[in-house]
Amino acid sequence: MIRFAGKNLQNMKPWIRSSRLASTLAFIETTKEGAIVPSSLSALNAAQQLGNDITAILLGSQASAAANTLKSSIQCSKLNKVLVSGDAAYDHYLPEKVTPLIVNLLEGEDYSHFVVASSAVGKNLLPRVGALLDYQPVCDITKILDPKTFVRPIYAGNAIETVENTQAKTLLSVRASAFDAIIAGKSDKATIEDVGSEEHSGGDVKWENAKLVESERPDLSSASTIVAGGRALKDKATFDKILLPLADTLKAGIGATRAAVDSGFCDNSLQIGQTGKVVAPDLYIAVGISGAIQHLAGMKDSKKIVAINSDPDAPIFKVADYGLEGDIYEIVPELTEKLKQLQH
Repeated sequence: MIRFAGKNLQNMKPWIRSSRLASTLAFIETTKEGAIVPSSLSALNAAQQLGNDITAILLGSQASAAANTLKSSIQCSKLNKVLVSGDAAYDHYLPEKVTPLIVNLLEGEDYSHFVVASSAVGKNLLPRVGALLDYQPVCDITKILDPKTFVRPIYAGNAIETVENTQAKTLLSVRASAFDAIIAGKSDKATIEDVGSEEHSGGDVKWENAKLVESERPDLSSASTIVAGGRALKDKATFDKILLPLADTLKAGIGATRAAVDSGFCDNSLQIGQTGKVVAPDLYIAVGISGAIQHLAGMKDSKKIVAINSDPDAPIFKVADYGLEGDIYEIVPELTEKLKQLQH
């Protein structure tokens, strides 16, 4: 077991006395349209498992509308307050602008835990908060044993570490694929409060623009079925020709290995693995993917894994529930056609 002990241990006794009454601050992300991001619903479920009362915080010009949506769409018995700030400076979650507000909230004794999803936003925000408060975050947790003891993967998921946090406050990022989204319902008892805004220290940092891939396919973080391709697909034209019809038939999201992304087969937002997205769909179909440990780290928690590969010794077969050995250029089109027939 690894123990995290920081410089704040001189405050241990007051913390032990007050933590029973302290709350968990949960950071909730929204889309630019104001919808709650699925990974935050998983983080909220994890926050509820800590056993404390929960205060959620939503930021940006859509925060007030999103707060009402949160209250009316999820059932969280521990949620007793929702803090909002409608400052448009928070719209894109620039960490230089968000961090001062979060630090200000956490500096007091109201909160013993701070929880974020292990998303791009969470990974940007949590280290800055930890540095300014002088606490070591516990990142990418997959299980909560008790309010101060957590499980997380290390070494690309090849080892599992149990961490006991002995600091005065606990800063957590949550691997969304390891926790179900919090159940639907209502949280009527939660009150909504305006928290205002904090002076932004990142005065020279500003949002310019974003070039995002627009797609009607399910987002990888919430897709129940994912079809992913590897370098064996040779080029972008082949990648699209083989994978897209299968994904369309299954109404699936599209993913890829780093090698496929680096070769230009698809956008890097579709990369799955240690340096990409971590997913856990109900069905994961790996086409022409050998199964390097870096890729397995991003998808091995999938409920059912189907591997299609011509190499019988490919490591992907060791984690697959079902394997099809053979030519992907013959198997995948045939599989797609048979699935279409079953749908009629």
